[in-house]
Amino acid sequence: MGKPNDTQATHTTGSMEDFAAAADYSLLNNLHPDPDATKSGKDHRPRQVFSGHYVPVKPTPIADPIYISHSQTFFTELGLSDELATSEGFKRLFSGDMSHVPHPMHNVGWATGYALSIFGTEYIEQCPFRTGNGYGDGRAISVFEGVFNDRRWEMQLKGGGPTPYCRGADGRAVLRSSVREFLAQEYMHALGIPTSRSLCLFASQSDTVDRPWYSEGSHSENPDIMVANPVAITTRVAPSFLRVGQLELFSRRARSHTDSGAMTELEMIVLHIIEREYKDEIKSSLPLEEKILMLARQFRERLTSLVANWVRVGYCQGNFNSDNCAVGGFTLDYGPFGFCEYFEPYFQPWTGGGRHFAFLNQPIAAEKNFESFCSALATLLYASPEHKVELSMICDDFSQIMQNKMAQMWADKLGLTSPDNELLNQLISLMMKTHVDYTLFFRELCNIPQSISGIDSSFYTKPSDEIKHEWQQWLSLWRDKLLSTSSPESASNRMKKVNPKYTWREWLIVPAYQQAEHGDYSLVHQLQDIFQSPYDEQSQRVADNYYRLRPKEFFAAGGVSHYSCSS
Repeated sequence: MGKPNDTQATHTTGSMEDFAAAADYSLLNNLHPDPDATKSGKDHRPRQVFSGHYVPVKPTPIADPIYISHSQTFFTELGLSDELATSEGFKRLFSGDMSHVPHPMHNVGWATGYALSIFGTEYIEQCPFRTGNGYGDGRAISVFEGVFNDRRWEMQLKGGGPTPYCRGADGRAVLRSSVREFLAQEYMHALGIPTSRSLCLFASQSDTVDRPWYSEGSHSENPDIMVANPVAITTRVAPSFLRVGQLELFSRRARSHTDSGAMTELEMIVLHIIEREYKDEIKSSLPLEEKILMLARQFRERLTSLVANWVRVGYCQGNFNSDNCAVGGFTLDYGPFGFCEYFEPYFQPWTGGGRHFAFLNQPIAAEKNFESFCSALATLLYASPEHKVELSMICDDFSQIMQNKMAQMWADKLGLTSPDNELLNQLISLMMKTHVDYTLFFRELCNIPQSISGIDSSFYTKPSDEIKHEWQQWLSLWRDKLLSTSSPESASNRMKKVNPKYTWREWLIVPAYQQAEHGDYSLVHQLQDIFQSPYDEQSQRVADNYYRLRPKEFFAAGGVSHYSCSS
């Protein structure tokens, strides 16, 4: 569960012509376009999309783009030269200008529609037409799909301008949210957690958009002023951007008989999901019904592991709707996310998220998304009652599998070979009583302390003598169990591989995007370097700046301890 071993490139791509040679558009070649769409991609006004898997859309370039950064780690994996990131052709493409891409690349991108379920409940009210036919990629436009070093990747501009799904918005992303997403994706990868990846980040030197945000020193729950923000485009990359919400869309249409081709399109997208995300696990020769059951089992395995790892590192998705749930089983859509510092089970950074998407409720939210996933798949099993029953059983088993993985995750964080619920429950209670820093506490615990003095640097408040005594008792019980099967050195080394030293602390990210708004990207680059090695000790200077408690002035501070989704 530690930092992954990145696959090294076998060759280096140094020109846009070489880059274009990797093009392979499986989604466009195998799925249906919206029959009402224009081939030119000039399709930016909000409208209903009644059928088809995607809409061809040209992104809208940002003006006067300037390079901010790229992921050197990911470039290496893809076999791209670092010099490519600052080339004119690369800058034009990934700031939204597809007019001069080399052959055989397409000069039109694509956006997809999907349905919305919130905590398992189907919604259509967010669609401006109240039909569900206007919900989808409002500002995310895919511009490339290709194969690099035998791996397929799709590249998607976040903030590339309006699409038919923009619901009246401008389709732009601000620099603030773009910096956050750019940094967060590569940080999660370094933590060893499946995620979409960051390719590059460009900002406009002249375009701005107004967004509600927080005034300096504000403790308001919701934004209290309008702010002019520089616009930016960050390019996120994944094996696919297929989501649970896409399956739901075609399943709903098939159930309601609003589109005569919906059942066919549902089957097509299910088979495409298998080809894009699960072809190594699911044999192509199997009957459709067996493929569906295998898909449900494999996705269940990935999703339960993913969410257990989110909790392991303190990550809270904030808005884990079905449309933010990738069917490939990786982290997707870094909007109102956050990382738990001051520990509380119901930590929720997004003011609109509610308790149902809070930190320790994420396993339940994942189960609701899996139920929506299985419900969509069940539509294809209408003629096979026995397979439908088996799918229902796969769905019902999610909760127990999730519980087992959570229990083992906590055991791993504590260095134990097997779960101990009583010890864990005592610990959670003490962490809440003492107001510990989630990351600091578990990292200090890696030193196998004998007394409370070894962990009190992670406390936000000074504990009473009674609670100190409870801590001492807990530490003794934990050490006895831990050291009965392991030496202190091996236990410490094992724990440090699952308990990162450096976490995402919003109050340290804010200065990076604030400085970036004034053309200073040095702190963005510094954070990139630190986040590449979150389990390592790093230098004393880094530890002094980044391995510390949140200062009191940032508690309840708008835009730091909590924030809206205005991005």
